[in-house]
Amino acid sequence: MKFRRSSHCKINLLLNILGKRSDGFHELETILHPLPFADLLSFEESPLQGVRLTCNDSRLPVDSGNLVYRAASLFFAASGILSGVDIHLEKRVPLGAGLGGGSSNAAITLLTLNEIFGLPIPPIELGQLAASLGSDVPFFLQNKPALGTHRGERITPLEPFACLKGRGLFLIHPGFGISTAWAYQDLSRFPDALNGQKGRATAMIDALRSGTLSEAAHCFYNSLEAPVLSKYPLLVLFQEFLRSHEASVTMMSGSGSTTFAIFEEASRLPHVESAFKTKFGEFAWITSVIL
Repeated sequence: MKFRRSSHCKINLLLNILGKRSDGFHELETILHPLPFADLLSFEESPLQGVRLTCNDSRLPVDSGNLVYRAASLFFAASGILSGVDIHLEKRVPLGAGLGGGSSNAAITLLTLNEIFGLPIPPIELGQLAASLGSDVPFFLQNKPALGTHRGERITPLEPFACLKGRGLFLIHPGFGISTAWAYQDLSRFPDALNGQKGRATAMIDALRSGTLSEAAHCFYNSLEAPVLSKYPLLVLFQEFLRSHEASVTMMSGSGSTTFAIFEEASRLPHVESAFKTKFGEFAWITSVIL
């Protein structure tokens, strides 16, 4: 029997870095929001022990270099189940985009294998396995907006924000990825961004809960824009274009390279897409969704 699952992506409404920790990671507070755009994963239990992964994108490895493979291997090791699984990953979310595609794939793999094999791993332990795979992975074990703290892996689900409901979201990926490790390393050149002011997350949650999108717009912030926009001025041009077309908010998601914009009126999205193609051509991946 095949199990088919969607693996949705995310944007960071806030990514506020609070300094570098003694373990080499960075302390941060982030607000993540799920998006209704997804990769697709298919799972089928196999009589052959171990993990076999295939993918429609030849750029991705299908061994331990892939988070899906690592998540499945980790599940079997943690559960002690001596079985196997065939997995197919259909990638739709761009690679190296700051949208959490790989992290989502890993989380959905853990959840689905746990379901297939009778829930041998309790939720708390599943969360620990997810955190060991990457800081964003625990977020994708649930499907609500969430506050992430510590290095981002400590997740507190939040109720959807009314002022975002029905808004238009426009996404641009320029066709190249950005190394998360490089972005964090280069952050040392920007001490104000490296050592952000704690409490931005609480302020943003309050603003999104009690105000309008225009009132909350000033709360959107990403520390990693400091190094990334300095190196990649094309992303600055994207933001300037989106602001000129009445975006309420425009920002980079995660460590990039995806730029997003939120529009009060979702009806503006077709016009923005057409204007973007006229100005920049069709080299970039773009998509629109309704929040």
